[in-house]
Amino acid sequence: MKVCVYAITKNEEKFVNRWYESMKEADEIYVLDTGSSDNTVSLLKELGVNVTVKEINPWRFDVARNESLNLVPEDTDICVCTDLDEVFESGWRKELEKNWKSDTTRARYNYNWKLDENNKPLVNFYIEKIHKRQGYTWTHPVHEVLSYKDLYENKITINTITVNHYPDNKKSRSSYLPLLELSVQEDPNDDRNMHYLGREYMFYEKYEDAIKTLKKHLKLERATWKDERAASMRFIGRCYSRLKDYENASIWYDKAIEEAPYLRDGYVEKAMLYYEQKNYKKIEEYCLKALKVRTHTKSYINETFSWNETIYDLLSIATFYLEKYDYSLLFVNLALEINPKNERLINNKILIEKRLNN
Repeated sequence: MKVCVYAITKNEEKFVNRWYESMKEADEIYVLDTGSSDNTVSLLKELGVNVTVKEINPWRFDVARNESLNLVPEDTDICVCTDLDEVFESGWRKELEKNWKSDTTRARYNYNWKLDENNKPLVNFYIEKIHKRQGYTWTHPVHEVLSYKDLYENKITINTITVNHYPDNKKSRSSYLPLLELSVQEDPNDDRNMHYLGREYMFYEKYEDAIKTLKKHLKLERATWKDERAASMRFIGRCYSRLKDYENASIWYDKAIEEAPYLRDGYVEKAMLYYEQKNYKKIEEYCLKALKVRTHTKSYINETFSWNETIYDLLSIATFYLEKYDYSLLFVNLALEINPKNERLINNKILIEKRLNN
């Protein structure tokens, strides 16, 4: 089978060599450069990558993706869309050929969207950017998705393929908000981008706009995925909390928990709300409820604070003020097992031990 990688890029020279080393298992690599002013283009060409330069104006991610897909030859069997800040774990080509069938249209595989300093995944979910050459088009100005022209897609899941994401956190995402507003304007019934727009308003601290938009998301007919609905409810609660409206925040966190009781996130955010109010008994109650959820679902919805040291940290603080010092020491030690270099946790442990020894 002929396998081709395609991507878009702009000013990503520092990623070129690492990215190429992980992509070179493909037969051919095609990149659309949308106007780099650094050495991205020359570095890619030196490595034998097929590069085309074209500025997209006005900027839309879907237009750029489709332009890059158009570079891929029609006789390609499998297209692999990536970004230059992503790295395939070696052997992906072999796994792809082993699992791909003649009637396969698309593959989903592991995506480690966020990793810690030791390369341990913090947020992991499935991504679906490997597809057959014909019939697919990218849609939406931002948070673009692959749309298929036929009704029937034959998707396969390949758990033995993993992509790691190493983003440039200094890169501006200022274009996202106007593009999301445009996306919702173009398709006001698209639940996914309505949710994203509400979330983006929250990131920009436009809390009233966020609340209004997220409530719109929940009313959409297509908004049926419980994980995402619960996230919208949590974000509404978070916005109310930022506005110091703790009563409404509590109501919406309860709604999130009721919507998706199998996710930790609602319980943890409710515990965080009680932390703001110094209600240590309730912090303990909701953190213990969160710990009863042991399944870490493969979803981009997952919050890192639900699976790192945060729960144990909150429990240690709560039980300290409840004068349960043995438990406080137990929980701070569990937090330190996850994050052993955290100075605040280290100092908390010293304080707890002093209290126990008095």
